Amino acid sequence: MGLLLARELHKKGIGEITIAERDEIGKESSFAAAGMLTPQAESDQIDDFFRFSSDSRDLYPKLADELFDETGIDIELDQTGTLFLAFDRSDAEEINKRFELQKNAGIEVEHLSAAETHKLEPFASPDLIESLFFPNDWQVENPKLLRALRKYAEINGIKLLEQTQIKNLRKKGEKIFCAVSSNGKEFFADHFVIASGAWSSLIDLEEAKLPMPKVKPIRGQMLSFHTAKRLFSHVIYSPRGYIVPRKQGRILAGSTLEDVGFEKKTTEEAIETIRENTLEITPAVANLPIDRKWSGLRPKSADGVPIIGNFSGIENLFAATAHYRNGILLAPMTARILTDKIVRGIDSKYLEIFSPNRLTTAKTI
Repeated sequence: MGLLLARELHKKGIGEITIAERDEIGKESSFAAAGMLTPQAESDQIDDFFRFSSDSRDLYPKLADELFDETGIDIELDQTGTLFLAFDRSDAEEINKRFELQKNAGIEVEHLSAAETHKLEPFASPDLIESLFFPNDWQVENPKLLRALRKYAEINGIKLLEQTQIKNLRKKGEKIFCAVSSNGKEFFADHFVIASGAWSSLIDLEEAKLPMPKVKPIRGQMLSFHTAKRLFSHVIYSPRGYIVPRKQGRILAGSTLEDVGFEKKTTEEAIETIRENTLEITPAVANLPIDRKWSGLRPKSADGVPIIGNFSGIENLFAATAHYRNGILLAPMTARILTDKIVRGIDSKYLEIFSPNRLTTAKTI
């Protein structure tokens, strides 16, 4: 969020931008993610969040081209599409509801038989009975996206301060004038954005007498396999898991949703569950050792949707956090609408829908 917002602000003429990161930039949930850009595969309703997600996904082709021109780094946007498999009657009912919903809304989606699915993915499980194909749900190589955004920042003089945890903000009148780090260093600016992911609620706003919506960490564990050649062309979901094929034969598999605080580790039980869910999608990995396993902490708001926009009564404080399971997907639109607000004062319906003020009842003093 911070890197893409900084890039957007820079491109709109903001000359001095600083990112303060508590640890190493881009090494938390953004790095741990699977890089899926799949609003259709993950949505069972057509609402504002779905439209925001779809709008953000649609920005990726242009973003990928621009980042390559700006940095020489290919973020490997893969537009092959996404499959959602059904293995029993219950699964079929679930995907058929989604198919009818999206088809009736004029959204591109295809209903495939088992034979048609196996033509696309020969190594998918022989037990599947049907599937949905989402041609406009994609994936991106998120570590390379982070590398490209960091390189853009370095090339263009955006200050990157690692090992710099912001502890509190100071207010004068209706403006924040200073952010203070854990070692007492002060940072002065015209605008401030909280884009701290799962750690957003740890910034103390008491001194500024501001309510901060609660953001909690939700752990997600993942694993990967490695094959001699690439076996799959598409991101593949089931109702219980997913796989994401990457170049050079790497296959990512996930994931869990665990409310365990800031405990970022992997567990044997969770890894075994992910492996079983992967075997349901494809028995082709049955004899493969797990190549790698890891976890990340997703930032979740009280109602499960992002916190984006300015704080009531404060002219220059904004939030870009709590994107939960969709941070990579939602970053381009988040950066666009916040930049338009900060630079040009342009409001968006999404800034109202996702406003931090919806989750705070305390009054600003």
